[in-house]
Amino acid sequence: MTHQKLRNSEIVALTDWRRDLHRHPELSGHEAQTAARVVHMLQGTKPDQMITSLGGHGVVATYDSGQPGPHVLLRCELDALPIHEVGALPHRSTIPGIAHLCGHDGHMAMLAGAGHILGRHRPARGRVTLLFQPAEEDGAGAARVLDDPRFADLRPSHAFAIHNLPGLPLGHVALRAGPVMCASRGMRVRLSGRTAHASEPENGTSPMAALAHLMPALSGLSHGRPDSDAGFRLATVCHARLGEPAFGIAPGDATLYVTLRALRDDVMAGLVDQATALVGALAGQQGLGHQIDWHDIFLTTHNTQAATDIATRTLDRLGIPHGPAPLPLRPSEDFGRFGGDCELAMLFLGSGTDQPALHNPDFDFPDDLIPQGARILAALADEVLQQG
Repeated sequence: MTHQKLRNSEIVALTDWRRDLHRHPELSGHEAQTAARVVHMLQGTKPDQMITSLGGHGVVATYDSGQPGPHVLLRCELDALPIHEVGALPHRSTIPGIAHLCGHDGHMAMLAGAGHILGRHRPARGRVTLLFQPAEEDGAGAARVLDDPRFADLRPSHAFAIHNLPGLPLGHVALRAGPVMCASRGMRVRLSGRTAHASEPENGTSPMAALAHLMPALSGLSHGRPDSDAGFRLATVCHARLGEPAFGIAPGDATLYVTLRALRDDVMAGLVDQATALVGALAGQQGLGHQIDWHDIFLTTHNTQAATDIATRTLDRLGIPHGPAPLPLRPSEDFGRFGGDCELAMLFLGSGTDQPALHNPDFDFPDDLIPQGARILAALADEVLQQG
């Protein structure tokens, strides 16, 4: 199977399919029709096993040699974003306020392309599993897949994924061992006091002063840069609400949304402790009750040295330029949860220096990457199965 390519007819079909996915985006946890489109696309590749509704709407296709050997997991994402797409693309989103603006439609097309290669050139040993994972954008999908009892038989020896990266030249790959994407989590703080008439604010307990102190204080926990400091951490205030929109009521409650980010999971644990203590101290000083909830929890994505070496050899044999810049990245990805007992690496495939950034309202995945991404994914699996 070494370094097989997609046929021209397959490239055309996958490009049309990617654009159809782009027209019909679905949010995290609601990817039922996207999953159905994946199943329909993969049926022609005749996988040895197909699983649906894994960890939600996840789809698995396995190509099994029937012989002992490594088990390689290749993974992409199903979900889109709650952002309104702008522009005049002929395949722009038909769903108001929802769009594939992170490239997950393209990631699906690349992985389905690898399925076409695997369907024509079966592994000689071991097995390869394609995972189309739900709910990546809110950080819940990988955890749900891992918790699904059916995943027990799918635990891999090696796991690889590709994410497109605007700002990197088209077709170039960013790759390095170690942390490549940050851990992050959403912190929702609720402060509770006592309302009063606006003419008599002294009769209530307002969270105004605590909220005003908390925003700069939490932001002040930030430190360093991910490309030069392993202790990098960042606290970003995203939303604040004080009381009700009325002129006759002195506020009695407030809500604050903050995103915490760190390059390493242990640094994140320390940042969580600091932020929690800060909220508790300020609330206590002001005589307020407080509650903290955590959302969108992502672990660090950490490339193992062994998986990075496999990917490096693969890219060299394919003649694809690669290097460590601009890694590690500040954003988060839940692919890192598949690590632990397996060798894991995420590669970042350049989608162009003139490309809008991920999550921009005018982003669109470049179709020229589909055959290259499919070839890389299939070759990664081949490298493991040949050497393992």
